[in-house]
Amino acid sequence: MALAWPRNWPYLNPMVQPISTQHRMIAATGPQGRVASAIVWSAAGLGALAVFGAAALWFHYGTAVFFEMIAAGISACF
Repeated sequence: MALAWPRNWPYLNPMVQPISTQHRMIAATGPQGRVASAIVWSAAGLGALAVFGAAALWFHYGTAVFFEMIAAGISACF
């Protein structure tokens, strides 16, 4: 069975266009790549800050008090 009848070619012709050039694709993804990179770096920075904060609490209060503070914080949220 044919994809389209011969009288339907005007409908299919706009769909059969070449893919855009490499130059046009690079220009379209440039700013999006920078925004995505900034988001990833910000998330990594916040994650590192949380890990360093947890380590600081661990060293300051000790393991028992640290785990008690974490348990109290979780129970306060729920």
